[in-house]
Amino acid sequence: MTKRSPFRYFKTSPEIIRLAVMLYVRFPLSLRNVEDLLHERGIDVSHEAVRFWWHRFGPMFAAEIRKRRTEGMRSSRWRWHLDEMFVKINGERHYLWRAVDHEGEVLESFVTKRRDKKAALKFLRKAMKRHGRTEVIVTDSLRSYGAALKEIDAGHRRETGRWLNNRAENSHLPFRRRERAMLRFRRMRSLQKFAAVHASVYNLFNSERSLSSRLNFKLNRAAALAEWRGLCAE
Repeated sequence: MTKRSPFRYFKTSPEIIRLAVMLYVRFPLSLRNVEDLLHERGIDVSHEAVRFWWHRFGPMFAAEIRKRRTEGMRSSRWRWHLDEMFVKINGERHYLWRAVDHEGEVLESFVTKRRDKKAALKFLRKAMKRHGRTEVIVTDSLRSYGAALKEIDAGHRRETGRWLNNRAENSHLPFRRRERAMLRFRRMRSLQKFAAVHASVYNLFNSERSLSSRLNFKLNRAAALAEWRGLCAE
């Protein structure tokens, strides 16, 4: 039995939908910015259509990217960097927990109202359920990490120290730029949804430009774009 195309009821071509979703998630653009960029290419769609496409296909694209990448990411179990960032939702402070591997791949994103032991434990169990147990866990000096790691018998794997967690700190920057463009979030659910999709898209197009030659960067960028254009194509 052949799998039905998720684009079967849409008049707009899948190529345009993929382009619109990529522009909105990958770059710090508003919905109306994406509408204007598509208009310059001769594509007449409203910003509400872009919003609908992102909500409908964003999680679908992200799930397919994660499925393809997690199959060959055993190296991600070597070293994790964990950190939490403050995110305001309707003026109230929330916490976005993020796990990053030693190569900068965003492994997991999780939103909570608190940053206590319970929240840290839930985040760790979610990450380990998907990616397995890691050998080394780098964190800051937050006590919640120590209590949660002790609970799952992984306290001996923890490392803390000045500048050791720069990998996680630097990984927050693209999301911060995207957050400012969206004028913050209104609900925890929308934040969790966007953080998960943004992480997958960031992983796909993150080529570590400063660590590779121009030729390798161009090849990696072309490969990432070709993979994006093939999402949900079967």
